[in-house]
Formats: sequence, C-alpha cells, structure tokens
Amino acid sequence: MAGKIFYRQRTKMQDGARQPRYILVAVHDLNLKVYGQHLRMSELKFIAESVGAELVELPRGPKHEHDDEVESHHGHEHAA
Repeated sequence: MAGKIFYRQRTKMQDGARQPRYILVAVHDLNLKVYGQHLRMSELKFIAESVGAELVELPRGPKHEHDDEVESHHGHEHAA
C-alpha cells in the first residue's frame, strides 16, 4: 500500500504573494523526513511521485464555508 501525504492551503496568504501556498500536515506509512513546512504544489507533487505516495488535500471545515461564499460573491462584483 502506498503512503499518503496530507496537506492543506495556507490560511494567511496575501494577494499576489509569491510564497508557497500549501502546508504539509501529516504523512502516513512513509519513511520520509520533511524539513520545510510551507511547500508549493509542484514540490508536493514531485515528492509524492518520488516516494510513490498519494496526495490528499484536507477539506475545509463548515466554519469556512461562509468565507468561500463571500470570496465568490466578491469576485462577481468586480466582473460586472
């Protein structure tokens, strides 16, 4: 069975910031040491492919559903 690498998007991001967007949260069934906490998706994919692991994005909780709705409505206002 392949291992799993669990990650989520960072919550404190500034618009236009060129910083890694993802946080490595947990690793299951892999002999893997990770020294960086914030990674880019390309880095996560490369690591997963190299060790034969599956990438698993952790879902956002119900508390953040309102944040997602506000962002989508805010984007539509600028498009008009």
